[in-house]
Amino acid sequence: MKWLNEPAHWSSSGNQIIVNTLPKTDFWRVTHYGFIRDNGHFYYDQVNTDFVVEVEIHGEYKDLYDQAGIMVRSDENHWIKTGIEYVEGLQHSISAVVTHNYSDWSVTPLLTPPPSLRLRVERRKEAIHIFYVDASLKYSLLRLAYFPTMQEVQVGIMCASPEGSGYQVVFDDYRLTKQPAV
Repeated sequence: MKWLNEPAHWSSSGNQIIVNTLPKTDFWRVTHYGFIRDNGHFYYDQVNTDFVVEVEIHGEYKDLYDQAGIMVRSDENHWIKTGIEYVEGLQHSISAVVTHNYSDWSVTPLLTPPPSLRLRVERRKEAIHIFYVDASLKYSLLRLAYFPTMQEVQVGIMCASPEGSGYQVVFDDYRLTKQPAV
């Protein structure tokens, strides 16, 4: 795995990756806010097949829009990020941003904020399926999004602190399973 925008402080031990985000980091393109940011932290593998990626996320979120999750990216204009996002003073939202030159944002409040969030993202040809483990401990579909079929994409974990001074996030049990195209 390698970094896009490597954080100043991070470590990896066993099946755990710990990251301290840098301030004013994010991934976003134009829509609503009028700016482009491509300086969030992204630790990834190159993949040229369909895949399933899973991870458990625990964060010490404290500032508006502190975020951590999974990212799929072909370049700075085409990517998807999904995960937990700190909004309105609570770790209560699972979100997905799909970017094809412009970013969109979908967000779902979690009625009872979990101490951690388990995510699973699957690529099946041109579709990205985004799941999270809900309160009943079952995978729930958050979003099905179009993502262009590319020869190779980057997939891995991402985190950022768009408004704040940074925070610590722990990624547990990261698993990437490559699957032959069907």
